[in-house]
Amino acid sequence: MRTIDIHAHLVPRSLWQAADAHRDWYGFRHEVGDGVGSMVGGGKRTSFTSPKVRFTPEERLKDMDAQGVDVQVVSIHTPFFGYHLDSAQGRALARDVNDEIAAMARQWPRRFAGLATLPVQDVKAAIDELERAATVLGLKGAELDTVVNGENWDEPKFLPLFKAAEALGAVLFFHPQPQHNFMMQRTTRYGLFNSLGVIVEDAIVVAVLIFGGVLDACPDLKVCIAHGGGPACFAMGRLDRGWQGTPVERRSIQQPPSGYQRRLYYDTVVGSEKALRFLLDEVGVDHVVLGSDWPFVPWHPSPVTWVQGLTTLSQDEKEKILWRNLESLLRLS
Repeated sequence: MRTIDIHAHLVPRSLWQAADAHRDWYGFRHEVGDGVGSMVGGGKRTSFTSPKVRFTPEERLKDMDAQGVDVQVVSIHTPFFGYHLDSAQGRALARDVNDEIAAMARQWPRRFAGLATLPVQDVKAAIDELERAATVLGLKGAELDTVVNGENWDEPKFLPLFKAAEALGAVLFFHPQPQHNFMMQRTTRYGLFNSLGVIVEDAIVVAVLIFGGVLDACPDLKVCIAHGGGPACFAMGRLDRGWQGTPVERRSIQQPPSGYQRRLYYDTVVGSEKALRFLLDEVGVDHVVLGSDWPFVPWHPSPVTWVQGLTTLSQDEKEKILWRNLESLLRLS
């Protein structure tokens, strides 16, 4: 059985080359410490929990083989989106990263596909880079943060980017930065910024895309949300109630929020079999895809083995999750 993983991160080789040469990488600076050290930039420190962030593509392939993953859809590690940079620097970072991901996919076309990163602080530059990534580099779409320098995705200025992605057939994969969410202001204890804050951000972006009219404006837009969309689907009844209680003339969308949840795709990084079963029952098996969060989530022994061993899933459901849905969504041969 073929297996395709949509949620696999990359810390660029160019970053490590800069670190080894004691140079900054687009304003990020390496600091020696435990393991592979930390990167400091954009007002935050990123410490790495896995030595695999320094793997070469060849080492990555061996790890994929050990996990039973045939194809990784590679995207940048989210702390390095670079949205805080000026337009020129943001564009340069994106081109650098996207060229690297595309080179991996060209050299190992049966093992890697790619998602671009975009300089969304400049929407025109982001559209230009998405078009280059899709039509020149052969990437399958783009990975995006759940918020852009404090602005949500329902801001009118972002609509042309969604329109461009829709026209290109590009998949947009939303994934929040662990250190850029409300839990950092509430408390830094217990690791809640990652375990809880991240998935609440996932749910917020689902709600923003729905209530903001993005899915109405772009009916053919392909969107996937990391971490199973967090608690978004669990909250749909409450969101529907809020919509129903809003006067018709003040509603931003014409149908209940739950009517849109099957328009989105969701990965399997949900933490438990019960959560995955609930997600499948809510959105349908055709809209759930394999994700691993490589290399930051420890799987025992692998995300593929986990899905294959779930007793509440049928064989047909397993096949759709493990490869069929993504093969169709990403147009992989």
